[in-house]
This record gives sequence, structure tokens and C-alpha cells, in this order.
Amino acid sequence: MALTLNPADFSNLAVQAHENGVWSVTLNRPAKRNALDIDTIEELVTFFSAAPRAGVAAVVLAGAGDHFCAGLDLIEHHDEDRSPADFMHVCLRWHEAFNKMEYGGVPVIAALQGAVVGGGLELASSAHIRVMDHSAYFALPEGQRGLFTGGGATIRVTDLVGKSRMIDMMLTGRVYQGQEAVDLGLAQYIVDGSSLEAAMELAARTAQNLPLSNFAICSAVSHLQNMSAMDAAYAEAVVAGVVNTQPDARARLAAFADKSAARVRRND
Repeated sequence: MALTLNPADFSNLAVQAHENGVWSVTLNRPAKRNALDIDTIEELVTFFSAAPRAGVAAVVLAGAGDHFCAGLDLIEHHDEDRSPADFMHVCLRWHEAFNKMEYGGVPVIAALQGAVVGGGLELASSAHIRVMDHSAYFALPEGQRGLFTGGGATIRVTDLVGKSRMIDMMLTGRVYQGQEAVDLGLAQYIVDGSSLEAAMELAARTAQNLPLSNFAICSAVSHLQNMSAMDAAYAEAVVAGVVNTQPDARARLAAFADKSAARVRRND
């Protein structure tokens, strides 16, 4: 069943449809450095739950103002004075939102600037591609604030940087930035200009792929990583059987066969 997305339904997110199925989703609380309150999380759940069935070909995730996201809204957290059970359910909603991003099958490209901190890094690590500019910096300051990560950093950020660096970041508040952040895997691209413009270009490129291919790339790879090697090999074969025989690919395969399609070349 097809769904529709109405940008007017969102207030903490600025949602906009662009050409060729590319959508931008912008955290829109710049006065709070786009800190994530529960209402913003619910809007992320709503958007990314609908995106795969609403004709969304690719998403650019960004933050309004000078920062991508400074993490959990600590003022809300303080004022709510939640019980352990209450905060557990908040964390589960974060996981719901971020899992919808990672496993939903729609490419998500994050445009990063300024603070990518705490829950903001958890959010960014749920994207499939991360593009940073030279103002972006990454940190997990939970240890200094008497907190512990609850939005998947122990899973996704550890996958990116390794267990030892993850623990170091949490214990010491260590900040990564610039090329070092790219070398560690916190971002795949660093640009001299606008990370948003670069992310939009990547989104437009990925949107040209067949939707079923993108769905497999942006969902199956993560699922396969959660399996044993034998199970993953079997599941990969099944996914390849479906994707590699899709009727919509015939024209692209024919173009390769008759040498009218572009070949992969060196970047000289």
C-alpha cells in the first residue's frame, strides 16, 4: 500500500521534496543546536516509517543552523525527571527511529556540520553515508555528564571506530574532527564547501539506481552483518537471486552488453 508524506505534518523537522524522489529532512531546532527531544524522535519515526512506501528515492538528513545535532535534549531530560522505565521507553523510541533509517531500504545521506555529539552521533551513524565539512566535530560526552548512551552508539559507533576508541570517547570526552574523523570512519567524505550541497549531489546520484537495488543495499547489508557467516552467505544468495533478475534491470544489462553504458574508470 502506497503512503503519502505531507511536509506540513512536521514541526520539529523541516521536510521538503526535491527532484527525482530526493527528500531533505532537516532537524529544525537551531536555538538548541538541534538537540533531540521526544517530539523530534517521534517525527523521525513517522517520516522514516513512511518513506519506503511513499516514493522516497533518497533522503538528505541535515541540521538547521551551525550544528548538525548536539544529542539528547538534556533540559527536557532534566525537567521530566523520568523513572528508569520511562527513560527505557524513550531509548526504545530512539532505536525505532534509527532502525527505520538503517534498515528501511531508502538511502540516507547525512550532511554534517558543527556538533555531531552524543545522540547526534548516534543519529548520524544510522545514516548510510555521512558527509562532513571542516566545522564538524564528533564526541560522546556521556561519561562526563553522568550518562550512558541509549540510542545505539554501543552498536553503530563501535562498528565505525572499534571498541577501544568507543570506550575512550565515552570515558574521556575525546573529540575527533577533520581528516582524522574520516580516517576512523565517522564520515566517508570531507568537503571544503557545503556538506549539504555535497550530500544533495550524492543523494541525486543514488536516486538514479533502481529502487530494489537500493533497498537491498540499504537493508540487506546491515541484516547480513547481524548473521553468522554461513547464514549471511545463504541470505546474500537469496537477495542476489531476487535483485539480479529484476525485470527493470534488463535495459541496464543490455546497455552494458552492447557497450553503450559507461564503464568504471580510474579517477585521474
